[in-house]
Amino acid sequence: MATYLIEREIPGAGNLSNDQLKSISQTSCSVLNNLGPEIKWLQSYVTNDKIYCVYKAPNPEMILEHARLGGFPANLVSEVFTIIDPTTAD
Repeated sequence: MATYLIEREIPGAGNLSNDQLKSISQTSCSVLNNLGPEIKWLQSYVTNDKIYCVYKAPNPEMILEHARLGGFPANLVSEVFTIIDPTTAD
């Protein structure tokens, strides 16, 4: 499976309450369970007006199907080819 970074434009995302984030997460997990084990949500980062999510999936179409079924945006889906961090400099 490939790794994908998904950009979701959600105005005011940084102001969502814990209960709202929990509800969004529950919806996402429910859709993931229905789609099967080929797609996995690893983590998400909430910023002011966007949520950036990291997923494992066989193709970008499955990411878009997850978004469609969940009712949330997937404005940009990018495949991650390499991960670098400070240890890359060593």
